[in-house]
Amino acid sequence: MFDPLGALTEAFTSFLFGKVESTRLPVRTSTGQAQAVYLPTAAPGLGDSGVIIGREVYSGKGYIYDPFQLYGQQLPAPHWLVLGESGNGKSALEKTYVLRQLRFRDRQVVVLDAQGEDGVGEWNLIAQELGITPIRLDPTAALNGGIRLNPLDPSITTTGQLALLRTIIEVAMGHGLDERSGFALKVAHAAVLTQSEEAADGTRPGRQPVLSDIVEQLRHPEPASAEAMNVDIDDVRAWGLDVALVLDRLVDGDLRGMFDGPTTAGIDLDAPLIVFDLSHIDRNSIAMPILMAIVGVWLEHTWIRPDRKKRIFLVEEAWHIINSPFVAQLFQRLLKFGRRLGLSFVAVVHHLSDVVDGAAAREAAAILKMASTRTIYAQKADEARATGRVLGLPRWAVEIIPTLTPGIAVWDVNGNVQVVKHLITEAERPLVYTDRAMTESSPLPTDEARSLALAADAEAEARAEAIALERQLRNESSETVA
Repeated sequence: MFDPLGALTEAFTSFLFGKVESTRLPVRTSTGQAQAVYLPTAAPGLGDSGVIIGREVYSGKGYIYDPFQLYGQQLPAPHWLVLGESGNGKSALEKTYVLRQLRFRDRQVVVLDAQGEDGVGEWNLIAQELGITPIRLDPTAALNGGIRLNPLDPSITTTGQLALLRTIIEVAMGHGLDERSGFALKVAHAAVLTQSEEAADGTRPGRQPVLSDIVEQLRHPEPASAEAMNVDIDDVRAWGLDVALVLDRLVDGDLRGMFDGPTTAGIDLDAPLIVFDLSHIDRNSIAMPILMAIVGVWLEHTWIRPDRKKRIFLVEEAWHIINSPFVAQLFQRLLKFGRRLGLSFVAVVHHLSDVVDGAAAREAAAILKMASTRTIYAQKADEARATGRVLGLPRWAVEIIPTLTPGIAVWDVNGNVQVVKHLITEAERPLVYTDRAMTESSPLPTDEARSLALAADAEAEARAEAIALERQLRNESSETVA
Protein backbone atom coordinates (compact mmCIF):
# COMPACT_ATOMS: atom_id res chain seq x y z
CA MET A 1 0.00 0.00 0.00
CA PHE A 2 1.25 3.49 -0.91
CA ASP A 3 2.42 5.49 2.14
CA PRO A 4 1.92 9.23 1.39
CA LEU A 5 3.62 10.37 4.59
CA GLY A 6 6.69 8.20 4.00
CA ALA A 7 7.00 9.38 0.40
CA LEU A 8 6.69 13.00 1.47
CA THR A 9 9.35 12.53 4.17
CA GLU A 10 11.78 10.86 1.72
CA ALA A 11 11.25 13.65 -0.86
CA PHE A 12 11.87 16.38 1.73
CA THR A 13 15.02 14.62 3.05
CA SER A 14 16.39 14.18 -0.49
CA PHE A 15 15.75 17.89 -1.20
CA LEU A 16 17.73 18.97 1.91
CA PHE A 17 20.58 16.38 2.00
CA GLY A 18 20.67 14.80 -1.43
CA LYS A 19 20.01 11.17 -2.46
CA VAL A 20 21.02 8.74 0.28
CA GLU A 21 22.32 5.32 -0.83
CA SER A 22 21.71 2.38 1.47
CA THR A 23 24.79 0.25 2.25
CA ARG A 24 24.86 -3.49 2.87
CA LEU A 25 26.59 -4.61 6.02
CA PRO A 26 29.61 -6.92 5.42
CA VAL A 27 29.09 -10.63 5.99
CA ARG A 28 31.77 -12.65 7.77
CA THR A 29 32.04 -16.29 6.80
CA SER A 30 34.51 -19.21 6.63
CA THR A 31 36.10 -21.03 3.70
CA GLY A 32 33.99 -24.06 4.57
CA GLN A 33 30.82 -22.04 3.93
CA ALA A 34 32.17 -19.94 1.05
CA GLN A 35 33.21 -23.02 -0.94
CA ALA A 36 29.63 -23.26 -2.16
CA VAL A 37 30.33 -20.15 -4.26
CA TYR A 38 32.91 -22.12 -6.29
CA LEU A 39 31.32 -25.39 -7.33
CA PRO A 40 33.66 -28.42 -7.33
CA THR A 41 35.19 -29.10 -10.73
CA ALA A 42 37.55 -31.74 -12.08
CA ALA A 43 39.52 -31.98 -15.29
CA PRO A 44 38.19 -34.44 -17.87
CA GLY A 45 39.70 -37.92 -17.63
CA LEU A 46 41.16 -40.09 -20.37
CA GLY A 47 38.06 -42.18 -20.90
CA ASP A 48 36.81 -45.37 -19.32
CA SER A 49 38.43 -47.92 -21.62
CA GLY A 50 41.83 -49.37 -20.80
CA VAL A 51 43.95 -50.25 -17.77
CA ILE A 52 43.14 -48.92 -14.31
CA ILE A 53 46.19 -47.14 -12.87
CA GLY A 54 44.77 -45.72 -9.64
CA ARG A 55 42.88 -42.55 -8.76
CA GLU A 56 43.35 -38.85 -9.24
CA VAL A 57 44.48 -37.13 -6.05
CA TYR A 58 42.42 -33.95 -6.52
CA SER A 59 39.08 -35.34 -7.66
CA GLY A 60 39.24 -38.90 -6.35
CA LYS A 61 38.15 -40.25 -9.74
CA GLY A 62 39.55 -43.47 -11.09
CA TYR A 63 42.47 -42.97 -13.47
CA ILE A 64 42.42 -45.19 -16.56
CA TYR A 65 45.15 -45.17 -19.18
CA ASP A 66 45.73 -47.16 -22.34
CA PRO A 67 47.96 -45.85 -25.16
CA PHE A 68 46.28 -48.09 -27.73
CA GLN A 69 42.82 -46.71 -26.95
CA LEU A 70 44.04 -43.11 -26.85
CA TYR A 71 46.27 -43.27 -29.94
CA GLY A 72 45.01 -41.12 -32.77
CA GLN A 73 42.52 -39.28 -30.55
CA GLN A 74 44.25 -37.84 -27.49
CA LEU A 75 47.74 -39.24 -28.16
CA PRO A 76 49.85 -38.59 -31.29
CA ALA A 77 52.17 -41.47 -30.27
CA PRO A 78 51.72 -44.44 -27.91
CA HIS A 79 55.18 -44.21 -26.31
CA TRP A 80 55.70 -43.57 -22.60
CA LEU A 81 58.52 -42.14 -20.45
CA VAL A 82 58.69 -42.88 -16.69
CA LEU A 83 61.00 -40.75 -14.49
CA GLY A 84 61.83 -40.54 -10.80
CA GLU A 85 64.25 -41.24 -7.99
CA SER A 86 64.73 -44.81 -6.76
CA GLY A 87 62.27 -46.06 -4.18
CA ASN A 88 59.25 -44.06 -5.35
CA GLY A 89 57.34 -46.77 -7.18
CA LYS A 90 58.44 -46.80 -10.83
CA SER A 91 58.97 -50.57 -10.86
CA ALA A 92 55.71 -51.22 -9.03
CA LEU A 93 53.84 -49.15 -11.61
CA GLU A 94 55.42 -50.93 -14.57
CA LYS A 95 54.85 -54.40 -13.16
CA THR A 96 51.19 -53.86 -12.36
CA TYR A 97 50.69 -52.12 -15.70
CA VAL A 98 52.07 -55.14 -17.56
CA LEU A 99 50.03 -57.60 -15.47
CA ARG A 100 46.86 -55.65 -16.17
CA GLN A 101 47.61 -55.25 -19.89
CA LEU A 102 48.12 -59.00 -20.23
CA ARG A 103 44.49 -59.53 -19.23
CA PHE A 104 43.63 -58.43 -22.75
CA ARG A 105 43.98 -61.26 -25.25
CA ASP A 106 45.57 -59.14 -27.98
CA ARG A 107 48.47 -57.89 -25.83
CA GLN A 108 52.11 -59.01 -25.84
CA VAL A 109 54.96 -57.59 -23.78
CA VAL A 110 58.76 -57.69 -24.03
CA VAL A 111 60.78 -56.53 -21.02
CA LEU A 112 64.50 -55.75 -20.95
CA ASP A 113 65.23 -56.42 -17.28
CA ALA A 114 68.55 -54.80 -16.37
CA GLN A 115 68.17 -54.98 -12.57
CA GLY A 116 68.19 -57.85 -10.14
CA GLU A 117 69.74 -59.62 -7.20
CA ASP A 118 70.31 -63.19 -6.03
CA GLY A 119 71.22 -64.25 -9.55
CA VAL A 120 67.85 -63.42 -11.14
CA GLY A 121 66.24 -60.36 -12.68
CA GLU A 122 63.65 -58.15 -11.05
CA TRP A 123 60.88 -59.59 -13.25
CA ASN A 124 61.63 -63.20 -12.37
CA LEU A 125 58.66 -63.55 -9.96
CA ILE A 126 56.18 -62.28 -12.51
CA ALA A 127 57.63 -64.56 -15.20
CA GLN A 128 57.30 -67.56 -12.88
CA GLU A 129 53.73 -66.65 -12.02
CA LEU A 130 52.84 -66.61 -15.73
CA GLY A 131 54.79 -69.80 -16.48
CA ILE A 132 57.41 -67.94 -18.54
CA THR A 133 61.13 -68.77 -18.58
CA PRO A 134 63.20 -65.56 -18.84
CA ILE A 135 65.79 -65.34 -21.61
CA ARG A 136 68.85 -64.91 -19.39
CA LEU A 137 71.82 -63.45 -21.27
CA ASP A 138 74.92 -64.38 -19.30
CA PRO A 139 78.43 -64.69 -20.80
CA THR A 140 79.48 -67.45 -18.37
CA ALA A 141 76.28 -69.45 -18.81
CA ALA A 142 76.40 -69.06 -22.59
CA LEU A 143 79.67 -71.01 -22.69
CA ASN A 144 77.88 -73.93 -21.05
CA GLY A 145 74.86 -74.13 -23.29
CA GLY A 146 73.14 -70.90 -22.26
CA ILE A 147 71.03 -68.55 -24.35
CA ARG A 148 72.43 -67.27 -27.65
CA LEU A 149 71.08 -64.63 -30.02
CA ASN A 150 72.62 -64.67 -33.46
CA PRO A 151 72.95 -61.24 -35.16
CA LEU A 152 73.16 -63.15 -38.46
CA ASP A 153 70.02 -65.19 -37.84
CA PRO A 154 68.31 -65.93 -41.20
CA SER A 155 65.06 -64.52 -39.79
CA ILE A 156 66.70 -61.07 -39.90
CA THR A 157 66.85 -59.50 -43.36
CA THR A 158 70.18 -58.97 -45.06
CA THR A 159 69.84 -55.20 -44.67
CA GLY A 160 68.95 -55.64 -40.99
CA GLN A 161 71.98 -57.85 -40.37
CA LEU A 162 74.36 -55.33 -41.90
CA ALA A 163 72.75 -52.44 -39.98
CA LEU A 164 73.06 -54.41 -36.75
CA LEU A 165 76.72 -55.21 -37.37
CA ARG A 166 77.45 -51.53 -38.03
CA THR A 167 75.63 -50.49 -34.84
CA ILE A 168 77.51 -53.02 -32.71
CA ILE A 169 80.84 -51.81 -34.05
CA GLU A 170 79.99 -48.11 -33.75
CA VAL A 171 78.79 -48.52 -30.16
CA ALA A 172 81.96 -50.37 -29.20
CA MET A 173 84.25 -47.90 -30.99
CA GLY A 174 82.40 -44.79 -29.84
CA HIS A 175 82.32 -43.25 -33.32
CA GLY A 176 80.87 -43.96 -36.71
CA LEU A 177 82.45 -46.20 -39.32
CA ASP A 178 84.34 -44.47 -42.09
CA GLU A 179 83.69 -45.39 -45.71
CA ARG A 180 86.64 -47.78 -46.00
CA SER A 181 85.83 -49.74 -42.84
CA GLY A 182 82.17 -49.84 -43.87
CA PHE A 183 83.17 -51.21 -47.27
CA ALA A 184 85.32 -53.94 -45.70
CA LEU A 185 82.40 -54.95 -43.42
CA LYS A 186 79.93 -55.01 -46.31
CA VAL A 187 82.26 -57.16 -48.39
CA ALA A 188 82.83 -59.63 -45.54
CA HIS A 189 79.09 -59.86 -44.83
CA ALA A 190 78.24 -60.50 -48.47
CA ALA A 191 80.92 -63.22 -48.73
CA VAL A 192 79.62 -64.98 -45.59
CA LEU A 193 76.04 -64.97 -46.89
CA THR A 194 77.20 -66.32 -50.26
CA GLN A 195 79.05 -69.18 -48.55
CA SER A 196 75.99 -69.93 -46.45
CA GLU A 197 73.76 -70.09 -49.53
CA GLU A 198 76.24 -72.41 -51.26
CA ALA A 199 76.30 -74.67 -48.22
CA ALA A 200 72.50 -74.85 -48.21
CA ASP A 201 72.16 -75.80 -51.88
CA GLY A 202 72.07 -79.49 -51.03
CA THR A 203 75.65 -80.35 -51.81
CA ARG A 204 76.79 -79.66 -48.24
CA PRO A 205 74.92 -79.47 -44.95
CA GLY A 206 73.87 -75.85 -44.38
CA ARG A 207 74.24 -73.89 -41.13
CA GLN A 208 73.49 -70.42 -39.82
CA PRO A 209 76.28 -67.92 -40.53
CA VAL A 210 77.83 -66.63 -37.29
CA LEU A 211 80.04 -63.75 -36.19
CA SER A 212 83.22 -65.81 -36.31
CA ASP A 213 82.60 -66.17 -40.07
CA ILE A 214 82.55 -62.37 -40.40
CA VAL A 215 85.78 -62.05 -38.40
CA GLU A 216 87.45 -64.66 -40.60
CA GLN A 217 86.38 -62.86 -43.78
CA LEU A 218 87.66 -59.54 -42.45
CA ARG A 219 91.05 -61.13 -41.77
CA HIS A 220 91.13 -62.92 -45.11
CA PRO A 221 88.97 -60.96 -47.60
CA GLU A 222 88.00 -62.47 -50.95
CA PRO A 223 90.24 -61.30 -53.85
CA ALA A 224 87.18 -60.88 -56.06
CA SER A 225 85.77 -58.16 -53.81
CA ALA A 226 88.99 -56.15 -54.06
CA GLU A 227 89.14 -56.57 -57.82
CA ALA A 228 85.54 -55.34 -58.18
CA MET A 229 86.52 -52.00 -56.62
CA ASN A 230 89.95 -51.93 -58.29
CA VAL A 231 91.77 -51.82 -54.95
CA ASP A 232 94.53 -53.95 -53.50
CA ILE A 233 93.56 -56.91 -51.34
CA ASP A 234 95.96 -55.77 -48.62
CA ASP A 235 94.13 -52.43 -48.44
CA VAL A 236 90.78 -54.17 -47.89
CA ARG A 237 92.37 -56.27 -45.14
CA ALA A 238 93.78 -53.15 -43.45
CA TRP A 239 90.42 -51.32 -43.69
CA GLY A 240 88.66 -54.16 -41.89
CA LEU A 241 91.24 -54.73 -39.13
CA ASP A 242 89.61 -52.47 -36.51
CA VAL A 243 86.21 -53.94 -37.33
CA ALA A 244 87.57 -57.46 -36.88
CA LEU A 245 89.08 -56.55 -33.51
CA VAL A 246 85.73 -55.20 -32.25
CA LEU A 247 83.76 -58.24 -33.39
CA ASP A 248 86.42 -60.51 -31.94
CA ARG A 249 85.31 -59.32 -28.50
CA LEU A 250 81.92 -60.92 -29.12
CA VAL A 251 83.61 -64.11 -30.30
CA ASP A 252 86.56 -64.59 -27.95
CA GLY A 253 86.39 -61.63 -25.54
CA ASP A 254 84.40 -60.90 -22.39
CA LEU A 255 81.07 -61.14 -24.26
CA ARG A 256 81.74 -64.44 -25.93
CA GLY A 257 79.10 -67.11 -25.92
CA MET A 258 76.02 -64.91 -26.23
CA PHE A 259 76.18 -63.94 -29.91
CA ASP A 260 78.74 -66.16 -31.63
CA GLY A 261 76.52 -69.12 -32.44
CA PRO A 262 73.12 -70.04 -33.87
CA THR A 263 70.10 -68.65 -32.03
CA THR A 264 69.06 -70.95 -29.20
CA ALA A 265 66.13 -73.13 -30.19
CA GLY A 266 62.95 -72.95 -28.15
CA ILE A 267 62.72 -69.18 -27.61
CA ASP A 268 58.97 -68.61 -27.71
CA LEU A 269 58.28 -65.32 -29.45
CA ASP A 270 54.53 -65.96 -29.26
CA ALA A 271 54.41 -66.01 -25.45
CA PRO A 272 52.36 -63.18 -23.90
CA LEU A 273 55.41 -62.06 -21.89
CA ILE A 274 59.05 -62.23 -23.02
CA VAL A 275 61.66 -61.22 -20.45
CA PHE A 276 65.29 -60.64 -21.41
CA ASP A 277 67.22 -60.95 -18.15
CA LEU A 278 70.28 -58.68 -18.42
CA SER A 279 70.99 -58.62 -14.68
CA HIS A 280 74.26 -60.53 -15.11
CA ILE A 281 75.70 -57.83 -17.36
CA ASP A 282 77.65 -54.92 -15.89
CA ARG A 283 75.29 -51.96 -16.35
CA ASN A 284 78.18 -49.49 -16.60
CA SER A 285 80.13 -51.37 -19.25
CA ILE A 286 80.00 -51.01 -23.01
CA ALA A 287 78.36 -54.43 -23.07
CA MET A 288 74.95 -53.04 -22.05
CA PRO A 289 74.33 -50.73 -25.05
CA ILE A 290 75.68 -53.46 -27.35
CA LEU A 291 73.16 -55.87 -25.86
CA MET A 292 70.40 -53.29 -26.22
CA ALA A 293 71.27 -52.84 -29.89
CA ILE A 294 71.34 -56.55 -30.65
CA VAL A 295 68.10 -57.28 -28.81
CA GLY A 296 66.39 -54.26 -30.40
CA VAL A 297 67.20 -55.23 -33.99
CA TRP A 298 66.57 -58.91 -33.32
CA LEU A 299 63.10 -58.06 -32.00
CA GLU A 300 62.41 -55.66 -34.86
CA HIS A 301 62.92 -58.40 -37.42
CA THR A 302 61.57 -61.41 -35.54
CA TRP A 303 58.90 -60.15 -33.11
CA ILE A 304 57.07 -57.15 -34.56
CA ARG A 305 54.65 -58.47 -37.16
CA PRO A 306 51.47 -57.15 -38.82
CA ASP A 307 49.17 -59.56 -36.92
CA ARG A 308 46.93 -56.97 -35.18
CA LYS A 309 48.51 -57.62 -31.79
CA LYS A 310 49.22 -54.67 -29.52
CA ARG A 311 52.79 -54.92 -28.28
CA ILE A 312 54.57 -53.25 -25.38
CA PHE A 313 58.36 -52.97 -25.31
CA LEU A 314 59.45 -52.00 -21.79
CA VAL A 315 63.08 -51.10 -21.10
CA GLU A 316 64.42 -50.73 -17.58
CA GLU A 317 67.54 -48.55 -17.25
CA ALA A 318 66.69 -47.06 -20.64
CA TRP A 319 69.48 -44.47 -20.45
CA HIS A 320 71.71 -47.18 -21.94
CA ILE A 321 69.66 -46.70 -25.10
CA ILE A 322 69.07 -42.96 -25.12
CA ASN A 323 72.63 -42.07 -24.07
CA SER A 324 74.30 -43.80 -27.01
CA PRO A 325 73.89 -41.98 -30.35
CA PHE A 326 74.01 -45.14 -32.45
CA VAL A 327 71.67 -47.20 -30.27
CA ALA A 328 69.33 -44.21 -29.93
CA GLN A 329 69.15 -43.87 -33.72
CA LEU A 330 68.35 -47.56 -33.99
CA PHE A 331 65.53 -47.34 -31.44
CA GLN A 332 64.25 -44.13 -32.95
CA ARG A 333 63.72 -46.00 -36.20
CA LEU A 334 62.14 -48.87 -34.28
CA LEU A 335 59.68 -46.48 -32.62
CA LYS A 336 58.68 -44.90 -35.92
CA PHE A 337 58.31 -48.27 -37.60
CA GLY A 338 56.58 -49.97 -34.68
CA ARG A 339 53.96 -47.25 -34.28
CA ARG A 340 52.33 -48.42 -37.52
CA LEU A 341 52.21 -51.98 -36.19
CA GLY A 342 50.82 -51.29 -32.71
CA LEU A 343 54.01 -50.95 -30.62
CA SER A 344 54.16 -48.94 -27.40
CA PHE A 345 57.70 -48.25 -26.20
CA VAL A 346 58.08 -47.68 -22.44
CA ALA A 347 61.37 -46.19 -21.18
CA VAL A 348 62.16 -46.11 -17.45
CA VAL A 349 64.83 -43.57 -16.45
CA HIS A 350 65.96 -42.21 -13.07
CA HIS A 351 67.01 -38.71 -14.14
CA LEU A 352 66.27 -36.84 -17.33
CA SER A 353 69.69 -35.19 -17.04
CA ASP A 354 71.20 -38.65 -17.63
CA VAL A 355 70.13 -38.40 -21.26
CA VAL A 356 69.58 -34.75 -22.25
CA ASP A 357 73.13 -33.81 -21.23
CA GLY A 358 74.75 -36.92 -22.69
CA ALA A 359 76.51 -37.67 -25.94
CA ALA A 360 73.21 -38.38 -27.71
CA ALA A 361 71.38 -35.15 -26.81
CA ARG A 362 69.88 -34.73 -30.28
CA GLU A 363 68.73 -38.34 -30.52
CA ALA A 364 67.42 -38.20 -26.93
CA ALA A 365 65.36 -35.11 -27.76
CA ALA A 366 63.81 -36.93 -30.73
CA ILE A 367 62.87 -39.95 -28.60
CA LEU A 368 61.48 -37.75 -25.82
CA LYS A 369 59.39 -35.90 -28.39
CA MET A 370 57.81 -39.18 -29.48
CA ALA A 371 56.90 -40.04 -25.86
CA SER A 372 53.49 -38.38 -25.59
CA THR A 373 52.96 -39.80 -22.08
CA ARG A 374 55.30 -38.77 -19.25
CA THR A 375 55.01 -39.99 -15.65
CA ILE A 376 57.21 -38.19 -13.11
CA TYR A 377 57.73 -39.48 -9.57
CA ALA A 378 59.43 -37.54 -6.77
CA GLN A 379 62.64 -35.72 -7.67
CA LYS A 380 64.79 -33.14 -5.95
CA ALA A 381 63.74 -29.54 -6.53
CA ASP A 382 66.55 -28.67 -8.96
CA GLU A 383 66.01 -31.87 -10.93
CA ALA A 384 62.25 -31.22 -10.99
CA ARG A 385 62.81 -27.74 -12.41
CA ALA A 386 65.13 -29.10 -15.11
CA THR A 387 62.60 -31.83 -15.95
CA GLY A 388 59.81 -29.27 -16.12
CA ARG A 389 61.77 -27.12 -18.58
CA VAL A 390 62.58 -30.02 -20.88
CA LEU A 391 59.09 -31.57 -20.82
CA GLY A 392 57.18 -28.29 -20.73
CA LEU A 393 55.31 -29.04 -17.48
CA PRO A 394 53.11 -26.36 -15.87
CA ARG A 395 54.62 -24.53 -12.91
CA TRP A 396 52.22 -26.02 -10.36
CA ALA A 397 53.26 -29.55 -11.40
CA VAL A 398 56.96 -28.70 -11.03
CA GLU A 399 56.28 -27.34 -7.52
CA ILE A 400 54.49 -30.54 -6.51
CA ILE A 401 57.08 -33.06 -7.77
CA PRO A 402 59.57 -32.67 -4.86
CA THR A 403 56.72 -33.16 -2.33
CA LEU A 404 55.39 -36.40 -3.79
CA THR A 405 55.45 -39.54 -1.65
CA PRO A 406 56.03 -43.08 -3.03
CA GLY A 407 53.21 -44.24 -5.25
CA ILE A 408 52.06 -40.75 -6.27
CA ALA A 409 53.21 -39.21 -9.55
CA VAL A 410 52.49 -36.39 -11.97
CA TRP A 411 51.04 -37.75 -15.21
CA ASP A 412 51.28 -35.69 -18.39
CA VAL A 413 49.30 -37.33 -21.20
CA ASN A 414 49.78 -35.02 -24.17
CA GLY A 415 49.13 -31.94 -22.05
CA ASN A 416 46.47 -33.45 -19.77
CA VAL A 417 48.32 -33.14 -16.44
CA GLN A 418 47.03 -34.90 -13.33
CA VAL A 419 48.41 -36.03 -9.97
CA VAL A 420 47.71 -39.76 -9.69
CA LYS A 421 48.06 -42.25 -6.87
CA HIS A 422 48.96 -45.72 -8.10
CA LEU A 423 46.85 -48.47 -6.50
CA ILE A 424 48.09 -52.06 -6.06
CA THR A 425 45.75 -54.97 -5.38
CA GLU A 426 46.41 -57.59 -2.71
CA ALA A 427 46.89 -60.21 -5.43
CA GLU A 428 49.61 -58.10 -7.06
CA ARG A 429 51.55 -57.23 -3.90
CA PRO A 430 53.56 -60.49 -3.62
CA LEU A 431 54.71 -60.04 -7.23
CA VAL A 432 55.45 -56.32 -7.02
CA TYR A 433 57.16 -56.05 -3.61
CA THR A 434 60.20 -58.21 -2.83
CA ASP A 435 62.74 -58.50 0.00
CA ARG A 436 65.57 -56.94 -1.99
CA ALA A 437 66.95 -54.06 -0.01
CA MET A 438 68.90 -52.28 -2.75
CA THR A 439 66.22 -52.06 -5.42
CA GLU A 440 63.14 -49.94 -5.78
CA SER A 441 60.95 -52.63 -4.25
CA SER A 442 59.99 -52.76 -0.59
CA PRO A 443 59.21 -55.59 1.87
CA LEU A 444 55.68 -56.83 2.15
CA PRO A 445 53.90 -54.17 4.25
CA THR A 446 52.77 -55.00 7.78
CA ASP A 447 49.63 -53.47 9.31
CA GLU A 448 51.73 -50.81 11.02
CA ALA A 449 53.65 -50.04 7.84
CA ARG A 450 50.39 -49.88 5.89
CA SER A 451 48.97 -47.40 8.41
CA LEU A 452 52.07 -45.24 8.13
CA ALA A 453 51.83 -45.40 4.35
CA LEU A 454 48.19 -44.33 4.44
CA ALA A 455 49.07 -41.43 6.75
CA ALA A 456 51.90 -40.37 4.44
CA ASP A 457 49.57 -40.55 1.45
CA ALA A 458 46.98 -38.41 3.23
CA GLU A 459 49.65 -35.86 4.08
CA ALA A 460 50.90 -35.81 0.49
CA GLU A 461 47.39 -35.37 -0.84
CA ALA A 462 46.77 -32.52 1.61
CA ARG A 463 49.96 -30.80 0.44
CA ALA A 464 48.97 -31.26 -3.18
CA GLU A 465 45.49 -29.85 -2.52
CA ALA A 466 46.98 -26.88 -0.67
CA ILE A 467 49.26 -26.11 -3.62
CA ALA A 468 46.31 -26.44 -6.01
CA LEU A 469 44.18 -24.09 -3.84
CA GLU A 470 47.03 -21.58 -3.70
CA ARG A 471 47.33 -21.73 -7.48
CA GLN A 472 43.59 -21.19 -7.87
CA LEU A 473 43.60 -18.17 -5.52
CA ARG A 474 46.62 -16.73 -7.32
CA ASN A 475 44.86 -17.05 -10.67
CA GLU A 476 41.67 -15.45 -9.29
CA SER A 477 43.71 -12.59 -7.81
CA SER A 478 45.44 -11.90 -11.13
CA GLU A 479 42.08 -11.95 -12.93
CA THR A 480 40.63 -9.47 -10.41
CA VAL A 481 43.54 -7.07 -10.89
CA ALA A 482 43.24 -7.36 -14.63
